[in-house]
Amino acid sequence: MPLFLTFPDWIKPEIIPGLPVRWYGLMYVIAFAITYWLFTVQVKKSGQAISKDTISNFFFSGLAGMLVGARIFATLIYSDNRLEYLTQPWLIFWPFDHTGQFTGFAGMSFHGGLVGVLLGFILYSRAKKLDLLQWGDWVVAAFPLGYTFGRLGNFINGELWGRVTTAPWGMVFPTGEPLPVSEPWVQDAMHQTGITATGALVNLPRHPSQLYEALGEGVLLWLLFWFVVKDRKPFQGFLMGAYLIAYGVVRFVIEYFRNPDKGLDFIIVFQPGTTTSQLQVPLFNFSMGQILCFLMIIAGALTLWGMSAYHKREGLLAAAVEMKKKGKRSRK
Repeated sequence: MPLFLTFPDWIKPEIIPGLPVRWYGLMYVIAFAITYWLFTVQVKKSGQAISKDTISNFFFSGLAGMLVGARIFATLIYSDNRLEYLTQPWLIFWPFDHTGQFTGFAGMSFHGGLVGVLLGFILYSRAKKLDLLQWGDWVVAAFPLGYTFGRLGNFINGELWGRVTTAPWGMVFPTGEPLPVSEPWVQDAMHQTGITATGALVNLPRHPSQLYEALGEGVLLWLLFWFVVKDRKPFQGFLMGAYLIAYGVVRFVIEYFRNPDKGLDFIIVFQPGTTTSQLQVPLFNFSMGQILCFLMIIAGALTLWGMSAYHKREGLLAAAVEMKKKGKRSRK
């Protein structure tokens, strides 16, 4: 009996075959809609008199920055064709391949999107004199649930699959990279899973890492921030810093099950001789995603430290002013 799952053949990237409308794009629309709705719930709950235009303009300034940043990072850091994009930068936002086939903006980077959305929020906040820390916390509490649907879109596309696994929930993806049957570890994986080969290459089961991310970086982080953290934050900006740390840690761990991006493999290697497709995860070889997650964790820690120090100082100043006022009243 085969000890693996097969990617469902009824799942297709196109919503309607023959039309350039894909589930991946729809998942992003759903993600944005959910995030926006949860964001507005936070704003309304604050009781502040804020216009709908300000709310929507703030959100969509971040959305625009996210799309630009995510696409730039994906093409210039993760793509095999980064040289082509560097020499012809207009292709970064050209939604057609060399045959003229509509692809949408295939390929997006979370870390690039994070940088872009932050820049978008900063620019709009400065222009409208908004409290970036407060507004950023509102978005952070809403964001993870929307992110879940982006990873579901990756799963539907059959992309971003993980490393080879002999676990019974391992899945054979149609787009999975065929591996040489001549390799002893491939033969061992075939024996454990019951997979047979008809040629020199075989497609082995892989971790459905898109679903791991949808659950860990999406649902679980949303439950944590929405029901536990957001109403207990000690100061403005706490959720932003905490999210950088939480996402960085969860994604760092999941990267061990996700195949490193093609063409990059491991950026830092302390265990030479291991490959990206081996069954045993090399704990001390680190991918680009893990490096960026480590930087996120540091940025989150610095944010919490900086914001905590700032609010303590503000509190001390306020207390000193209040004591000075009391002293004046007592002398009268």
